[in-house]
Amino acid sequence: MKRFLTLMLIIFASTLGWAPSPAIAQQALVVKPLAERKVTELPAGPLFWRLENFPTLEQAQAAAGPTGLAAQAGGKVWLFTLGPAGGASAGGTRVAEVGPLPSVVAPQYLLRINEGSGPPGSVTAVHSHPGSETFYVLAGESTSRTPNGVMRVGTGEGATGHRADTPMQVSSTGTTDLHSLVMFVVDATKPFSSPANFP
Repeated sequence: MKRFLTLMLIIFASTLGWAPSPAIAQQALVVKPLAERKVTELPAGPLFWRLENFPTLEQAQAAAGPTGLAAQAGGKVWLFTLGPAGGASAGGTRVAEVGPLPSVVAPQYLLRINEGSGPPGSVTAVHSHPGSETFYVLAGESTSRTPNGVMRVGTGEGATGHRADTPMQVSSTGTTDLHSLVMFVVDATKPFSSPANFP
């Protein structure tokens, strides 16, 4: 109960722009890169991330096109494909399609998949990315706080993130441990993540 009340106090206070003191700061959200690739151009038109499951990693890798990334997470094999809405990969089972993404213009792009996990109350530092970030939650609840407000994504849900260079902080706010997949399209010529502050 004490942990729950502390978490509620931090969430409420964070909506007012207050950050917890080190004495009650929660543990860090664990972020692990799963796959990445650099490309010099993106598909035309509005872009979406398509998430599909495959029987084996080899099959997912064989089905990956120039903007596809294969990885294992949550006991499953995934293929993440950046492209127009409505696509499908041979041999895959569609899980979700999330978009359209905020546009990113760069001389070279980094496509990256991260896995985020942590118990309720775990948080990232305030940071920004030079591109778009998209979420899909396998378990728990992910909350992103930016100067534009608070976005919550629950189990089995996806959501597009924010425009490039938006200060943000991500936290695990569900009643169970968070397990999320995070997809990025960023400017490959800039640092992937930078410390930031809320205005």
